[in-house]
Amino acid sequence: MPIGANQVKIFSARATLGLAKAIALEYRQPLGNMQVNVFKDGEFQVSYNESVRGCDVFLIQSTNPPAENFMELCMMIDAAKRASANYITAVIPYFGYARQDRKDKPRVPITAKMVADMLTAVGAHRVMTMDLHAPQIQGFFDIPVDHLDAQTIFSPYIRSLNLPNLIIASPDLGASNRNRQFATTLGTTMVICDKHRKIANEIDSMTLIGDVTNADVVLVDDMIDTGGTLCKAAEMLMEKGASSVRAVCTHPVLSGKAYETIENSALTELIVCDTIPVKNITSKIRVLSTARLFADAIRNVHEYGSISSLFKVQESFQQQML
Repeated sequence: MPIGANQVKIFSARATLGLAKAIALEYRQPLGNMQVNVFKDGEFQVSYNESVRGCDVFLIQSTNPPAENFMELCMMIDAAKRASANYITAVIPYFGYARQDRKDKPRVPITAKMVADMLTAVGAHRVMTMDLHAPQIQGFFDIPVDHLDAQTIFSPYIRSLNLPNLIIASPDLGASNRNRQFATTLGTTMVICDKHRKIANEIDSMTLIGDVTNADVVLVDDMIDTGGTLCKAAEMLMEKGASSVRAVCTHPVLSGKAYETIENSALTELIVCDTIPVKNITSKIRVLSTARLFADAIRNVHEYGSISSLFKVQESFQQQML
């Protein structure tokens, strides 16, 4: 067998280096040796300091802003292709630009599709990601997509709280199907916070569909950006008679005054994953690790194992916490 054939090598770009180190630790293999050279004008170049010829390489990078994060991932893919890697998997814990998944008004791009095309064009053979903003984005790719579900991490934590009257709340109608599955897993019911926006990141009105009197409510969403939607929903739920309100959000984008908004909100707790580094972990923010789930997915992809088997809820949540 040729040297390097079927050998797994895991590399990380700069945006999610901490998570990549944790994934490599769970996989029981050190991160590959690579570097990023930055020129005086801000332009940069990636280079591998070890051979990847014939290897199955997994390149870890979330594509949250700035756009350089996505560019860096594309350069890593291209460099691996030109270095004769056998199979290239882009591991994208947070898939940026996923909110631009349709034409919601005239003369705008469908950027999520454009990003999918670019990843394929530069040489990715496979994409691994978690909790896309819209699951149908998988159809934008002409290569396999492994779509991991953070519910397997969140559910055990929610169960551990032993909330006496648990109810799951969906922040909008679009997320209701996913959140109904979450509620079913936890053996409870669901309500919906129906919101209406006039412009992005700003809620015009919000209506509650369902009853939350004396309930311990858990809001579930794929991401939290400015925090305005969730914090307004939490305030409304408390006004409607809820005993407590928590929020579960996979991707902590947390832009603008999000940290301040969350700290001053009616939320008891915000539970997020480490798909994007959290800059300021406050008393209300708890981060759960995705490292084991991604490591298991990498192993199953390499060994042609089942990915759907990883969707079973992990009971030992304590080992997932940072």
